[in-house]
Amino acid sequence: MLDPRLLRSFAAIADTGSFTQAAERLNMTQSTISQQLARLEDAVGLDLIDRVARPVRPTASGERLLGYARRILALQQEAEAMLGDPAGTASVRIGVPEDIVTGAMAKVFASFARQHREIRLDVFAGLSRELTKRYRAGELDIAVVKEASASADHRATFPEPMAWFESVDPPASWPDPLPLVAFPPGGLYREAMFERIEREQRRWYIAFSGSSLYNVLVAVEAGLGLSLLPMEAAAGRRLRPYAPFGKEPAMVTSIYSWEKSGPVAELVESMSAVLAARFSTGT
Repeated sequence: MLDPRLLRSFAAIADTGSFTQAAERLNMTQSTISQQLARLEDAVGLDLIDRVARPVRPTASGERLLGYARRILALQQEAEAMLGDPAGTASVRIGVPEDIVTGAMAKVFASFARQHREIRLDVFAGLSRELTKRYRAGELDIAVVKEASASADHRATFPEPMAWFESVDPPASWPDPLPLVAFPPGGLYREAMFERIEREQRRWYIAFSGSSLYNVLVAVEAGLGLSLLPMEAAAGRRLRPYAPFGKEPAMVTSIYSWEKSGPVAELVESMSAVLAARFSTGT
């Protein structure tokens, strides 16, 4: 291993052509800088500076080492600067359903990141029940979840209208049993859908199961079956309400956070504002 302190002394001697000037540049005594060069030469087993020349200059071996020495010193300086910059050294863990990360929400994250360079945003998308479980276990700092009703410790909650949808180009008549497009087991919409269709005393089967909202929407658009979806998520898609079932009772989208003050609380307020605008305008 080449000691950067010795390399720095060697480079200073080579740059200035003088032990005296090199010592002044590094705030050392001439004796100290001479000792450091001697230690480096002992380590590599070669003479690095021609002490007879005036001004002194690197030997052939010294010239070969000098470029590497400068690169090593530059990398060390870069590493020290990087470690001295707190950017991204703290983490805020956020859990959200995938459709919550809209353009407006992404702008909130970007603005927060610019104002708080020391904080890294770790965003996890998933099903609401899994996100709730992780939040309660302390694995998330902020959680946005969809649920039948908000828990008492919510920071904000907003109603989310729900309805049954089919493709704008449905079959002439749906078969019996009805094909359904659903989320994986454990999904809130999936269970609400089953409860309603059981009340209707209709026979059914799962024709398509999608792990994401996008997959479910595309499957319904393609005519694979019926599904219960947030009305906002269906807006602008090639879908239409399925009239025989129509709307369902609204669910809620709630935001939770352990922190009540500081940067995390500020972020929660900004996220809540985006959710409020979304659910008040339907955009």
